[in-house]
Amino acid sequence: MRGVVVALGKIGLPVAVQLARSAEEVIGCDIDARTCELVNQAVAPWAGEAGLEEALAELVPAGRLRAQADTAAALATAPELAIAVPPLAVDSSGAPDYRVLDAVVEDIGRGLRPGTTVSFETTLPVGTTGERIAPRLRELSGLEPDEDFFLVFSPERVSVGRIFSDLATYPKLVGGIGARSERRGVELYRSFLDAEVWPMGSSEAAELTKLAETTYRDVNIALVNEFARFADRAGIDIDRVIEAANSQPFSHLHRPGVAVGGHCIPVYPKLYLAGDPTATLPAAAREVNDSMPAYAVELLTRELGDLSGRRVLILGVGYRGGVPETAFSGAFGLRDALSAAGAVPLATDPLYDRAALESESFAAWDGGEIDGAIVQADHAEYATLAPADLPGVQAIVDGRGLMDAEAFLAAGVAVKRIGRPSGDQRAALTAFSTATTRSPARPSP
Repeated sequence: MRGVVVALGKIGLPVAVQLARSAEEVIGCDIDARTCELVNQAVAPWAGEAGLEEALAELVPAGRLRAQADTAAALATAPELAIAVPPLAVDSSGAPDYRVLDAVVEDIGRGLRPGTTVSFETTLPVGTTGERIAPRLRELSGLEPDEDFFLVFSPERVSVGRIFSDLATYPKLVGGIGARSERRGVELYRSFLDAEVWPMGSSEAAELTKLAETTYRDVNIALVNEFARFADRAGIDIDRVIEAANSQPFSHLHRPGVAVGGHCIPVYPKLYLAGDPTATLPAAAREVNDSMPAYAVELLTRELGDLSGRRVLILGVGYRGGVPETAFSGAFGLRDALSAAGAVPLATDPLYDRAALESESFAAWDGGEIDGAIVQADHAEYATLAPADLPGVQAIVDGRGLMDAEAFLAAGVAVKRIGRPSGDQRAALTAFSTATTRSPARPSP
């Protein structure tokens, strides 16, 4: 088999590598000349993806994988399979921004030849493959979908840093715009993946599945965040509650936290809402999760008082631990909420140097004294922080629940974890219980 992969980003390039391990030749296409140059030198354009560097060193010199900028020319070689993984952003109102996707469709359509199966792996609103992509490919190529060429949607279900492991583990979902497309797509994916490949019956079913699995997580986290905020008021340990609730098989509560970031969970509920604007739960969940950085600042204010002029350190600007990515990171919400409260927000991250922090519009911490700190990213380094590492700190909000709180408490530093009782909250529990006892009894049902 010969293949083409369009958009050699952090998902697309590993997918190209995976395909090249089984194919005779794979052409990777990207508009960024530097990316193509590095790939052709067998150099990973970024660090942190397990197995990528070694795979490039094997496949590129062997002629199994090469990169170029001209997507139409790559499609004109009539590959059996072309996989497209262009990013789909949302604008400030939450509406999908199709410009990059449409540009990729244009390039594919200009080069498309009979017999090629085109697969889009970018998460899309339901109906996009059949109603937007298919007609444009027909118009550009003069070929009939599901007859002259085949078109499927097959969502990526991987996480950056462990893509090859995830490709071998999770079932690959394939939904065609017609029965012939789906059969061909399933056959091709089975030829180079070790994981199961599931036919979905339609491209719409595959599109909805990806949106459902990610929107579920956003709604689940929002529910737990609301539980945690209530637990803060009531002096209850939410971690113990979650552990107990999940001890039976019908509860799968996630964990509360300072933010929900990344390329997926904050974005895909909005893509779902683009197709189902009457849905209420996904929209409400987004509001709850978007409010958590401001809530963390509120918790810090309870410990420090007025934040005006206070130097507050944001620990971690990446959206999650171990990943140098700021996509929809809670660090931005923390910075803005701290500034609104009059504080002086500073930032540090073990994966970002000063220049990188400043390029993201953060003021880099100089190592000097601070008044407070908020843990935003669950970097492993933060689990071993000691009071000496944060000179002058008086209060910390551990937004990820991973720090050694006892070490800081012993040094006289207040530590607040979302949904976890501190000494003051244990006293609040007594007051809450008393108030509940005094409330008028409800009539029996």
